[in-house]
Amino acid sequence: MLIIVTILAYFGILLVFSRLTARRSDNDTFYRANRCSPWYMVAFGMVGASISGITFISVPGMAGVSDMTYLQTCLGFVVGYFVVAYVLLPIYYKYDLTTIYTYLKLRLGQRSYKTGASFFFLSKMTGAAVRFYVVCMLLQRFVLDAVGVPFWVTVPILVALIWLYTRRGGVKTLVWTDSFQTFCMFTALVLIVVHVIGALDMSVADAVRTVAADSHSRIFVFDDWVSRQNFWKQFLSGIFIVVVMTGLDQDMMQKNLTCKSLPDARKDMCCYGFAFVPANLLFLALGVLLMLLAQREGVAEAGDELLPAFAATGRLGEAVVVFFTVGIVAASFSSADSALTSLTTTYCVDLRERPADERLRRRAHVAVALLFVLFILLFRAVNSTSLLDAIYVLCSYTYGPLLGMFGFALFVRREVTDRLVPYIAVASPMLCYVIDTVTTSLTGYRFGYELLMLNGLLTFLGLWVTGRPSAKA
Repeated sequence: MLIIVTILAYFGILLVFSRLTARRSDNDTFYRANRCSPWYMVAFGMVGASISGITFISVPGMAGVSDMTYLQTCLGFVVGYFVVAYVLLPIYYKYDLTTIYTYLKLRLGQRSYKTGASFFFLSKMTGAAVRFYVVCMLLQRFVLDAVGVPFWVTVPILVALIWLYTRRGGVKTLVWTDSFQTFCMFTALVLIVVHVIGALDMSVADAVRTVAADSHSRIFVFDDWVSRQNFWKQFLSGIFIVVVMTGLDQDMMQKNLTCKSLPDARKDMCCYGFAFVPANLLFLALGVLLMLLAQREGVAEAGDELLPAFAATGRLGEAVVVFFTVGIVAASFSSADSALTSLTTTYCVDLRERPADERLRRRAHVAVALLFVLFILLFRAVNSTSLLDAIYVLCSYTYGPLLGMFGFALFVRREVTDRLVPYIAVASPMLCYVIDTVTTSLTGYRFGYELLMLNGLLTFLGLWVTGRPSAKA
């Protein structure tokens, strides 16, 4: 009952934020927050919005699988955020864009524009629903089953609560709720770390020395070029992941485009880019400490099960169960609420091209929320881990065409054959999958994050081959 009260109180605070920020709201408020967001609030909130509930669970478990090598990718993130800040943001602000895919219309053509927006809509809806489904399953397993709440009731209620506090203020509300949720998430993380250190009978200084001396604290891998943990693979992949999944993603860019000016947006982007290294270092250090605690107490869980095994079962006390629940809810809802808002924006502005129609926006927001619920319940009905993994892989493939299209639009002075762009965007991921399958069967080498770059390259080459020299100066 304590957990239920905690969750309801948490959402009560979010509704207060919504009421305060949604006064006299209109479509410009919903889509762009009237371009008046303080950059430091956007930066702080984006840290939490970029860390989903799955990240909250999975990153501590990574320490046992691949040590702390994930930090190599995080170092690439920092460079990637500077690329977005100094290459993409100036273009988005120059054209005063509401959605970033409008640039494809200006540079490549109408079908390219619709293709980019459609790829985003499908991949974001599916990917966000899968991530939220996993978090709903965790809450159901460790919290709601105990009080007799069925899953088919849990999902509509949680999505309805998100719809309720985003329906009027949209992205303006999210700037403030994301900041609150980031604060809750990291407060929960720090308090869980403190309780784990106490359970190990250590001081903070002892814990730091123990983590540093542990074999799982290895960060850099330079000697094995085949390994997926090789530094250059991870570092370069980190750059491209940020460029594509932040700079070319309406969900991630919508809040950044609410800053008052380009210099403010750059400060926002660079500041929260630097925050990812210490944030993920703390998650990984928690993973090392949890493995030590698991060895001492004979707990068999590892990987994604490691943190829930201690934080959600009461092994560390009822207070940690509350912290864990708040952390999961904050991490998952800060990503789910922005997904619903950005999907509504893309549908109204890009797919329907009616940005001024407030009635359409309200109906679309309800429809997106209902579709979100439908997807999650469908995943529950299928209940296949292999299918969910396949959906995740599919979503990762769909960002490659966006990388190729934006790369071509930004850096090549050629015109595309606009009518062929949808076919190229669909064919590139399929060809990428064939290349990965053949390479694995012939050499045993499996692509990792490099698939994103390969996918983008194939789209880029397809646009080049089918394009023609530009008639413009």
